[in-house]
Amino acid sequence: MAKKSSKPRKTVKPEKSSGLKGVSAVDRALSILTAFQRGDSEVSLAELTKRTGLVKTTVMRMALSLESFGLIRRVDDGGYRLDAEVMRLAACYQHAFGLADHVTPVLEQLARSTGETASFYTRRGEQRLCLFRVESANQIRMHVQPGDLRPMDKSAIAQVLRHFDRGRAAAAIETPIFTSGVTDPHSAALATPVFGPSGALLGALALSGPVTRLTAARADEIRPQLRTAGVDLTTACGG
Repeated sequence: MAKKSSKPRKTVKPEKSSGLKGVSAVDRALSILTAFQRGDSEVSLAELTKRTGLVKTTVMRMALSLESFGLIRRVDDGGYRLDAEVMRLAACYQHAFGLADHVTPVLEQLARSTGETASFYTRRGEQRLCLFRVESANQIRMHVQPGDLRPMDKSAIAQVLRHFDRGRAAAAIETPIFTSGVTDPHSAALATPVFGPSGALLGALALSGPVTRLTAARADEIRPQLRTAGVDLTTACGG
């Protein structure tokens, strides 16, 4: 049995939050987990190395750790797929704020009253995540699904998420914001912020549709409905 060191342990001073850095091994493992995309039934080792920029041996080592926590599973042909722990975490995330219970009825009401698709987005780094969505009854509509990631571009939704990233402490701007043909030349969107406890930004409540229908004039007509829905949802979420 090895002897315990008699040297006293050094006292480590806590670093300032601004100087903290992540753990590189964790970063690599999470880059594999987040490399999975909507529609992937399984992803080959070669594809994971391509998406993450990591070498195969590193991907394999990190995958073993992710497997041990039930986040991914290796399949018979050597590829990988997401495992059940991911679904459990997603359920925990939604339940933590009771978001689904509050957001879904609002989206359903907006979709009925405006005829446009209603959705709720949150920010995920330099991307925006569609968390909830209720499709328009119109046959012509934009096909985005919950779980899809879109860029943090100059669209109305991304502008809201970026501007109010610090919550209600952000500088005042006129909302809802309307943009047309930014992410997709055929789509337009109208977005407003939703806040939670302590004024923190929960996400962006949005209406979207084809540019031929959701024009600037139409956006002006439905802007009050979206603004009211955003205020009501903020109140329901404790904002």
